Amino acid sequence: MTSHEFTCQEDLIAGVDEVGRGALFGIVVTAAVILPKTAIIECQNWGIKDSKKLSAHRRELLVPQIQQTAIAYTIGTATVAEIDDLNILQATLLAMRRAIKGLAITPELCLIDGNKSIPDLDIPQQTLVKGEDKSVSIAAASILAKVWRDRLTIELAEIYPMYHLAKNKGYGTAQHLMAIEKYGITPEHRQSFSPCQGRAIHMSLP
Repeated sequence: MTSHEFTCQEDLIAGVDEVGRGALFGIVVTAAVILPKTAIIECQNWGIKDSKKLSAHRRELLVPQIQQTAIAYTIGTATVAEIDDLNILQATLLAMRRAIKGLAITPELCLIDGNKSIPDLDIPQQTLVKGEDKSVSIAAASILAKVWRDRLTIELAEIYPMYHLAKNKGYGTAQHLMAIEKYGITPEHRQSFSPCQGRAIHMSLP
């Protein structure tokens, strides 16, 4: 990876990424991470890259390294209700803005994974398609967001065991879709997503 950070003039660059956009269950989670420019090569040597290309164990090991090295980092979320009310794209952008605004230090530039700019953000931003492969900061953000969301989903799996959430993390696997067909949906399912539309909501375990 030739990091995009090296071509930027700014020193305080926040990488921003999301996790959970395509899931049927649960919140969408974003992270913003500001890494020291002097640590970019070291972070590359640790194997920081797109969270989807790392094992769960490797992601867990990298989280404390990222947190200890970062100048600032934070998590931003959007609720299931916000996803259903706004649509998943707008809810994701809202969660990204919350993450950026939650940073202890204001970045000079935000590198946003994808091709959609964040509305109402009073900080310079640049979108990067497949940003996890182009920016170490975005890749670090993807890891923090992924681990944070996975941990939450595993906790919720204990409340709703029939949906096998610890395994599918809320995504629409065949096993998850079969459970929706059999049990309906929970309050944590996204009712605006087609597999969940019109389903009965079960507030407690069967």
